[in-house]
Amino acid sequence: MEAQSLVALIGAIGLISLALSWHLRGGNSVRLAQLGWILVGIYFFFGAWKYQEKGDLLLTMMSLIALPLTIGLAYWESNTTDKKSRSALNWARGAMAYAGGPYLLISHIPWLNVLAIWFVASQVSLFYRLSGTGDIELGETWVETTSGKVTWDEWGGNRWFSAETIGEFPFQTELVMADGSFIGINFVLACTALQSMVIFIGAISVLDLGWKRRVRAILFTIPVIHILNVFRNVGLIWMHQTYTAWSFYGMNVFEFGHNYASRFVSLFAMFFMALIMFEILPELHRHIVRLLKPLGIMQPNKKKT
Repeated sequence: MEAQSLVALIGAIGLISLALSWHLRGGNSVRLAQLGWILVGIYFFFGAWKYQEKGDLLLTMMSLIALPLTIGLAYWESNTTDKKSRSALNWARGAMAYAGGPYLLISHIPWLNVLAIWFVASQVSLFYRLSGTGDIELGETWVETTSGKVTWDEWGGNRWFSAETIGEFPFQTELVMADGSFIGINFVLACTALQSMVIFIGAISVLDLGWKRRVRAILFTIPVIHILNVFRNVGLIWMHQTYTAWSFYGMNVFEFGHNYASRFVSLFAMFFMALIMFEILPELHRHIVRLLKPLGIMQPNKKKT
């Protein structure tokens, strides 16, 4: 079994363990949760080297830190008698499982990966045309394999699970002009904002509250994230085609906008949406604050008498 497939299997077993421990949270499921936390930490840890090769320092550090954090959560699972902490840890199990699980499935199942790319890329190209900015279409979809780059139609690998694909973005769809000329941008899974969506879906869906409140919260967040992401992609394409001579420390406008400017704006938007969700769902805020207690972050001030 290749290393990439082994790491994916480790992550899948970890997420399944956390999902089961969440469903069995009323009983003795601590050992199952501890196994899940450690395996998920290992999955993120090995993923750090992929980001390091790409020169993404932020994601590299976040992935490396994940392992000690999950080990800490595993230790906390068996060393807490506080009811609020136990409730927060149970929520964290489900949030990780039901946020990470769907993303792991989509990222490692070729059909789901490509369909997600086509779904968002087609809307980006449609909005680009309707806005009068330009006429772009979806071009060829490529697959990075161990034997080289082939088109999706020519690829003979397993489209429901494959260990042949390589690289951080194994599936890429070209964006081309209506006349067939290339614009130099490929659409990948990371362009779909799927990561942001599943985080909110996972965090909201496992809260102990009525299903109507959960559905309302999800219906508020997911369409907003999707619309903002479409605008983000359209803006990046427009800048790439407009400011062709722009350069900053060796980066063109697309590289700077994609790797720095849009990432900063996305993080700010996520933070702003999280604040709104804390108002709508105070239960979510309480769990996060409780989980940050060992780090001493966001803790309420205790009044002295």
